[in-house]
Amino acid sequence: MTRARDLGIRLGHGTPGPLNAITDVAGVRVGHTTLISGDGPLVVGWGPVRTGVTVIIPHDGDPWREPVFAGSFTLNGNGEMTGLEWIRENGLLSSVIGLTNTNSVGTVHEALVRAAVASPGHGAAWTLPVAGETWDGLLNDIDGFHVRGEHVTAALAAASDGPVAEGNVGGGTGMVCHEFKGGIGTASRELPAAQGGWTVGALVQANYGDRDQLRIDGAPVGEAIGLEELSSPYGAHRSPAAAPMGDAGSIIAIVATDAPLLPHQCERLARRAAVGAARVGCYASNGSGDIFLAFATGNRDLAVGHLTAGARLVVDAAITPLLLASVEAVEEAIVNSLVAAETMVGRDGNTAHALPHDRLLEVMGQYGRNPEPRRSV
Repeated sequence: MTRARDLGIRLGHGTPGPLNAITDVAGVRVGHTTLISGDGPLVVGWGPVRTGVTVIIPHDGDPWREPVFAGSFTLNGNGEMTGLEWIRENGLLSSVIGLTNTNSVGTVHEALVRAAVASPGHGAAWTLPVAGETWDGLLNDIDGFHVRGEHVTAALAAASDGPVAEGNVGGGTGMVCHEFKGGIGTASRELPAAQGGWTVGALVQANYGDRDQLRIDGAPVGEAIGLEELSSPYGAHRSPAAAPMGDAGSIIAIVATDAPLLPHQCERLARRAAVGAARVGCYASNGSGDIFLAFATGNRDLAVGHLTAGARLVVDAAITPLLLASVEAVEEAIVNSLVAAETMVGRDGNTAHALPHDRLLEVMGQYGRNPEPRRSV
C-alpha cells in the first residue's frame, strides 16, 4: 500500500505519529470487512458487489458503558450519521462507530446494537450507535443489500490498534473521490511536549468532489489531470445511466484525540475537519453529505452510575495546535485515500481509475511541491 509520504508528499507542518493513523491515539482500533464479488452488468441482489464495513472502536475499555466526550459538525446534510442527536444533546459518544454504504446504514446500526447487547455485563436499557454512510452505487449493487450483520461482526473482530489499511477497503471499497478511486484514508499529528504532547488522528471515508477542484498541497492536480485525460488510462469512466459522481458524493471524517477536551471543544475539532476537506477541494455541493465527528479520550471517568464526574479541559489559549492538527490530519487522510486506492471496475463496467502517481508527482513538481520520496511511517 502506497501512501502520500511514500511519494515524498508531506502536507502541513505538523509531525505524524508512528503509524500516521487514527490508531496513533492510544486505545483506538480500526477494523474492516471488504466485499468484492462479480463482474459485468448490474443484477440487483446479485451484484457486482463492491462495498463493505469499517468500524472504529474509540478506546481500550468498554465503548458501550464507558463514554467519552464528543462533538459533531455537518457541513452539508445530504447524508446520514446515526446517533448524532444524542451526542449533540449530552456530548457523549457511547458506541463503536460504523461506516458503510448509504443503503446499509440500518444493517450496521442494528448489528452494532446487537454487539452492545451481547457484550459482557450488558445492562444498558438502550444504545444509540453511530453509523455513517457514503454512496457507492457507481460501482456497487447498492440496492442489493449485500452488507449483513455478520460483516459488522467480522470487522469488530478484526479491529486492531496497528496500521490501518486504506483505499479500496471496508466502507470505502466502492467509493470515488474527485472522480478518481477513493475510499478509506487515515493520518495523525503529534503535538510537541510544550504544546501538550497530545495526538490527533483522523479517518475518512472519501467519496466526494469534482475532478477540477482537487488540490494537493495547493497544486491544482485535478485541473492538470482533467477532462482531456478521461479517455486515457486515467479518469473515471461510467455508463450513461450512471449517476454523476462529483455532486452526488459525500465524505465522513472521524477525528480522535487523547487530549482532555469537553464536548464543545470536540465540536471545534469537528469543524476544523471541514477545513481539512476544503484544502483538498471539498466545497460541500448540494448533493454531498459532509459530516464530521470528533471524540476525545482524555477524560475517561464518565460512566453512567456516578453521581458526579471530574473532567479536565485544554484551556482556550492552548487549543489552537489541536485545531490545526485536526485540519492537517483530515487533509492528509483524504490524500492518503486517493494515493492508496487502486483502479476498480464495478457494475456495468463503470471504472474508477486510481490517481496516477507519476502524473501526480509531475504536476506537483511543476508547482515546486515534489520533494525526494522517502518511506513513510
